[in-house]
Amino acid sequence: MSASNAYVVSGLPVEPFRHLFGLSGEALAEQHVVRMTVDAPIGFPCRVTLEDAQPGETVLLLNYEHQPAETPYRSAHAIFVSEAATQTRRAVGEIPSALAVRKAISLRAFDEAGMMVDAEIASGDALEPVIARMFAAPEVAYIHAHNAGRGCYAARIDRA
Repeated sequence: MSASNAYVVSGLPVEPFRHLFGLSGEALAEQHVVRMTVDAPIGFPCRVTLEDAQPGETVLLLNYEHQPAETPYRSAHAIFVSEAATQTRRAVGEIPSALAVRKAISLRAFDEAGMMVDAEIASGDALEPVIARMFAAPEVAYIHAHNAGRGCYAARIDRA
């Protein structure tokens, strides 16, 4: 990008998930949430911290509506949230590690109305040129990043 801070990658707010932290497995199951213990250093990306949770930590697997727009692109999908998350990550001009280490990220550009106007798949270490190209189009209001393999929502990208 022309300026190192031309975009910002944002994690989800932690507040909507706090009430789930520490609940029993039964209480989580009533809300269709699954607690998992992380068993690998990569594979459990927290959507709040935008970092992979580490072995031994616990994450919650739940459904989250990441695209609430009243369009055909309205969407919800599975995400991980680390029970250790305390603060939302806001990465200005940098690709957070939970995206950078992925083999394939689907970037989906949306206009103000929530209609998809562009999409492209790139490796996590090659996202910046795609972000720059998408934001060069004035109709692009924001970008959603998804893990290309399973399709899980990863993060929102906005102009800085």
